[in-house]
Amino acid sequence: MQEEQTQCLQELSRDKEDLSTDLPVPGCAGLWDNMSCWPSAALGQTVELQCPRFFQMLTNRNGSLFRNCTQDGWSETFPRPDLACGINVNDSSNDKRHAYLMKLKVMYTVGYSSSLVTLLAALSILCAFRRLHCTRNYIHMHLFVSFILRALSNFIKDAVLFSSDDVTYCDAHRVGCKLVMIFFQYCIMANYAWLLVEGFYLHTLLAISFFSEKKCLQGFVALGWGSPAIFVALWAITRHFLEDVGCWDINANATIWWVIRGPVIFSIVINFIFFINILRILMRKLKTQETRGNEMNQYKRLAKSTLLLIPLFGIHYIIFAFSPEDALEVQLFFELALGSFQGLVVAVLYCFLNSEVQLEVQKKWQQWHLQEFQLRPVALGSSFSNGPSAPSHGTKSQSTCRASVI
Repeated sequence: MQEEQTQCLQELSRDKEDLSTDLPVPGCAGLWDNMSCWPSAALGQTVELQCPRFFQMLTNRNGSLFRNCTQDGWSETFPRPDLACGINVNDSSNDKRHAYLMKLKVMYTVGYSSSLVTLLAALSILCAFRRLHCTRNYIHMHLFVSFILRALSNFIKDAVLFSSDDVTYCDAHRVGCKLVMIFFQYCIMANYAWLLVEGFYLHTLLAISFFSEKKCLQGFVALGWGSPAIFVALWAITRHFLEDVGCWDINANATIWWVIRGPVIFSIVINFIFFINILRILMRKLKTQETRGNEMNQYKRLAKSTLLLIPLFGIHYIIFAFSPEDALEVQLFFELALGSFQGLVVAVLYCFLNSEVQLEVQKKWQQWHLQEFQLRPVALGSSFSNGPSAPSHGTKSQSTCRASVI
């Protein structure tokens, strides 16, 4: 709004300079009414303007406002801005909407903070225990990092865009704001990409009997971190040449926004297809009598976590991508408030509720507890007790990840 006001005042000042050289003509002078820039008009003329772009971004309405130039000056704007544009700057409901947005900000700040702490703890656990290092857990680690980056990018974005009440702040730090938004969009896309990797990996395990997990891991890393960089770079180039407005935090041009939105929705649709196909495969394997009991337990435990993630972290995005205008507040609630707790759910599901992680932590705790009491009395006894156990620890290290599939 500040940028539009500055541009409007500059245009009006130029119009006044041009009119000062000509003979005065009866009519209405140009006007900035805190919403729209009304150009000068002749007497009896009706001027039509589109709703401000800022309002179009908030309400997705492309209405028009009108004013008549009369002998007494400009008439009142018609229709009312709240009817034409969805927002009336003089309406008291704006205060309620602002209060609602502040509550959402508090909720997603708490959500991202709790998710960040939980994810860091879960990532530390998976990194600390070498017996948990395998392709499946490596993918989980990358997913944790993507959620951590998503939370950090939200905090950085809020700190940069809303760190000052000065309306000229973004104008003075426009390059930094744009870089922050590029980083923010990359973290969002990388997060959805790694959710796609989780679904693809689960689908591959169930659909293909033999495959090289090491080679697949390299491809997964390229898909999870490389593909978002391509689309974000394309979005940044498009914004620079076609919509270089403000700090790139407002997506008024829907066509450019689909450069980011399209791949995200596509990844969610593919994940949902994996979800349906995985259910089909599991139901078929459950009905097969030749499947051994241990293998079937692996399929069940492996599918449990990702099958919960696919409907939980994507379907609402597709629904609200084509939602009506009146569902904006509900969309913000799902995407900001509830979406900020995604990392918390992922950490609990993939780490803290993982039976193998619980077993490793329990073993480590028992080792520390035994060392505290056994190493004190006699060193000789402890050496004999520790001797035979060393080979068994090594033989089980490679089979740990394969035994547990959550």
